[in-house]
Amino acid sequence: MRGPGGWWRRQSTPEKVETYTRGSFHFFAVLEFVTIGLTALIPLGGWVGAALLLTAGVHAALCFVTVSRALDWTRGRRPQPVGLLWSLAAVTAAVGVTAIGIAERGPDSESVDAAVGGALGVVVIVGTGIIALGIRERKRVFAVVGAFAAGSGIVAFTRGAPAGESLLASVMVLFGGGLVAFTAVVSVWLLNIVYELDEARETRSRLAVAEERLRFGRDLHDVMGRNLAVIALKSELAVQLAQRGRPEAVAQMVEVQRLAQESQREVREVVRGYREADLASELAGAQGVLTAAGIDCTVSGTTAAGLPVAVQSALGWVVREAATNVLRHGDARRCAVRLRMSEGRVVLSVENDGVSEAGGGPSGSSGSSGSGLAGLRERLAEIDGTLEAGPAGKGLFRLTAEIPLRSVPARSESVAVVRTVSEVTP
Repeated sequence: MRGPGGWWRRQSTPEKVETYTRGSFHFFAVLEFVTIGLTALIPLGGWVGAALLLTAGVHAALCFVTVSRALDWTRGRRPQPVGLLWSLAAVTAAVGVTAIGIAERGPDSESVDAAVGGALGVVVIVGTGIIALGIRERKRVFAVVGAFAAGSGIVAFTRGAPAGESLLASVMVLFGGGLVAFTAVVSVWLLNIVYELDEARETRSRLAVAEERLRFGRDLHDVMGRNLAVIALKSELAVQLAQRGRPEAVAQMVEVQRLAQESQREVREVVRGYREADLASELAGAQGVLTAAGIDCTVSGTTAAGLPVAVQSALGWVVREAATNVLRHGDARRCAVRLRMSEGRVVLSVENDGVSEAGGGPSGSSGSSGSGLAGLRERLAEIDGTLEAGPAGKGLFRLTAEIPLRSVPARSESVAVVRTVSEVTP
């Protein structure tokens, strides 16, 4: 969309706030020039009014530039405009002295004095506030406001103004300049907050993306780990059978083909984010796979059909990873899987033999390393579950997962009757 409206819509929220802040302080500079032109040029007239208007124009232009440079410095795009701030302070003081000189040497009338006093007040107040844009320390802002307020009173008093009028001039500059300076400080503070909030939102988005990538990598590892191990095992078996001229090699390769197609389907489901492991299916699958690999696998204990979906999914991943590790590591001959309910907790344990005397487990020396177990711990931690893995005696390795049921809301309103695993496993 073209035009000013389209440009505004294309700006981000921080950019809109920054544009508004710049426009507000630029408006102060324009308002200063217009105010002095209307209040001083008509009463003074001639060269006197023109001179005052010209000096006010120079001051307004310098304020305009200072606003842009100071806000750029605030956002880290430019160095601090120290020289420009000193120049603005000098020009502000010069305009004030010029106004006082015009009041002394110009036409002697109350309207002239009022016009010159108003011009002096506007220039000093606006200049003080805009200088505050380029100062970060609050003490220095207070010092600038106090210096201009004190200077206004001193100059007025030395030029013959009564003490009361000189004090009034100081007070007016103090409150007026302080108000504009306070507005400048608050505006910069709000602008920085808006940018920081925007950066925090972007950081949160990046973290969400990173977390999703970790989840995807973890799911992909869990999905493909066991299947690839089984495919490798059955392929090796098929090669050996084919070398012996055994017809069973064809059946093994058919199974490899089925597993490959199943892996493709599961990867697509992981990509879509819809996959959840089914506990009963994973128990049956683990028992079938380990038995086919020559490992005596027994599944015992009880399971509850009414367990929350999150619990079943997490335990299903535990069974899958445990079966994968038994296939990949060690030289297991037996594997026992047991599921039980204990004091409001569901406990799943997988124990296998074939561990070396050095105590090396399926995932390392202590069973605590490896991306598979780390992924399982992350899954279980989401539902306040725990995972322990390590040697469980001479030549044994045990993996135990515990999940408190009270921390996971069940999705079904009624809990089904507890049945044995043997009822749902072949």
